Amino acid sequence: MGWDNRLQIAGWVLVLLLGLALLTCFWVIVPVGERGVWTRFGQVQPEILDEGLHFVIPLVDRVQTLSIRVQEQEISAEASSKDLQDVFADVALNWHLEPEQVNVIFQQIGTEKAVIKNILTPAIEEILKAVIARYTAEEMITRREQVKTEVDRELTTRLAAYHLAVDDLSLVHVHFSQQFRDAVEAKQIAEQEAKQAEFVAKKALKQAEMRINLAKGEAEANRILQETLTPSILRYQALQRWDGQLPLITGNNHSAVVELEDLIEARGKR
Repeated sequence: MGWDNRLQIAGWVLVLLLGLALLTCFWVIVPVGERGVWTRFGQVQPEILDEGLHFVIPLVDRVQTLSIRVQEQEISAEASSKDLQDVFADVALNWHLEPEQVNVIFQQIGTEKAVIKNILTPAIEEILKAVIARYTAEEMITRREQVKTEVDRELTTRLAAYHLAVDDLSLVHVHFSQQFRDAVEAKQIAEQEAKQAEFVAKKALKQAEMRINLAKGEAEANRILQETLTPSILRYQALQRWDGQLPLITGNNHSAVVELEDLIEARGKR
C-alpha cells in the first residue's frame, strides 16, 4: 500500500470521527434518576426532559441535569434552650427535588450544591434554634420525639416554598454542655438519696405505729383483765389449781386457824 493510499484512509477515518462527534452534538442523554433542564439561548424552557435520549441543537440548546433521587444531608447546629442551656444537635435530613419543578429550582436557586448551601443548611439551623428555644434542656430529653415532630413539620413547610420535599428527618444526637451534664448527674444522685431517706422514714414510721398499736392492745387487755378478775374468780381459780395439801404449821401453839384466803395466797406464792 502506497503512501497516498494511507493518507486517503487516514483522511476518511478523520472525517468519520468528525462526523460522529458532530452527530453526538445533536443528542443528549439524561441518566436514570435525573431530570434535564433545557435552556435555549440561555433561557430556561418550560419543558423538562425525562430520562433517556433527547435531540438538541448545538450552540443553541443546553441541558443541565439535576438529581431527583432522595439525598441525605447531615447538619450540626448549636442553639439555646428555654432555660438558657447550650444545646448541640446533629440532624440527618433525607430530601429530594420535586421532579416537575426542577426547571424552576434551577432558574431560581441553581444546582444541588447551591440548594444545600443557600436553602437547606440555613433553614435547618434557623428552625432548630426556634424550636429548641421553646423547651428546657430537660424537656429536650424527655420530649425529644415532640421536638423532632415540630422541626419536621416546620421544615417541610419552609422547604415546600422552594419545591423541595422532606422525606425524613432524624435528631441523631442531642448534646449538652459538661456543666449541665454534671448538674443532671448531681440531681439524679440527690433524688435517689431523697427516695432512700423517704423509704427509711416510712419504714421507721410503720415500725413505730406497730409498737404503738401493740402497746395499746396490751393496755386494753390489761384493763379488761383488771375489770373481770374479781376476788371470787381469783378464789375459784386458786381452788381449781389446789392439790388438796394443807401447809405444815409448827409452833408453840398446838392449834391454829387456817383461813382459806391464806391458803390461796400461800398457794399462789408457791
